[in-house]
Amino acid sequence: MKPVLEQIKLGEKRSILAFKYSGEDFDAPWHFHPQHELTFITKSVGTKFIGDYVGSYQPGELVLLRSYLPHCWKNFQEQEKPESIVIHWNKGIYSRVPELEDLFNMLKAASRGIIFSAEDVVRLKPGIEHLLDVRGHTLYLNLLELLLDLSKCKFKYLSHASFEDDIPTEYGSRMSKIHDFIEANYQRKIFLKEMADLVNMSEHSFSRFFSKMMGRPFFTFLNEYRINIASRMLIDTDWSVAQIGFACGYESLPFFHKQFKKVKHVTPNKYRSKHLANS
Repeated sequence: MKPVLEQIKLGEKRSILAFKYSGEDFDAPWHFHPQHELTFITKSVGTKFIGDYVGSYQPGELVLLRSYLPHCWKNFQEQEKPESIVIHWNKGIYSRVPELEDLFNMLKAASRGIIFSAEDVVRLKPGIEHLLDVRGHTLYLNLLELLLDLSKCKFKYLSHASFEDDIPTEYGSRMSKIHDFIEANYQRKIFLKEMADLVNMSEHSFSRFFSKMMGRPFFTFLNEYRINIASRMLIDTDWSVAQIGFACGYESLPFFHKQFKKVKHVTPNKYRSKHLANS
């Protein structure tokens, strides 16, 4: 089984789709599609999964994904409703000519998922929003202009592994099931056997499968997921560090401190103080 294939219906007379998403949740499963994607987060906070990457997201982020890169966003449901601007476009709509070399180099980098610098995003935000108001050849030309601007911007890679049209067929809806299970159960102790049973695999096969797909063992990934949840709670709630640690599935406060510092490189209290001071 493959990661869920999303059918993006552009129709015969369109090669680009630009739209604003708003709803109760970012409810798309872990999925991929043949089109490239540019996503600008305008509201909500949560966790993003890009290839083998897991990390928090916040308003103002702009992420470029090459076609066939598995991804999903999961918002924190207790926060404000999510909203984003999304642009999908078919591969090959822009000819590979020397003048567009920087653009195609950027798209190659986007096979790992890339996130642009906040400074550049602020400057380009009006152009991103403008894509919602135009159609036809104007949308085609405006998107090209935006992509050329982005190709000169600073960015960071997200996924360690790249995905270029070659997703193995066995990496199926299994990953979608795993993501959904973690989202619903990260607050408690999770056992390897129940994860393996969830996708009808032996524990050994599940461990190999997950490490191959996500680039690290399952419990390393789960720890990163919990720490990302905890980091948002430190900023968005007035709960004590102990309350947050226990709410995120850690049975020992010293262990929570140790794992938080391992992932974020600071203690929970320093993380909270730093972000509250910045805000």
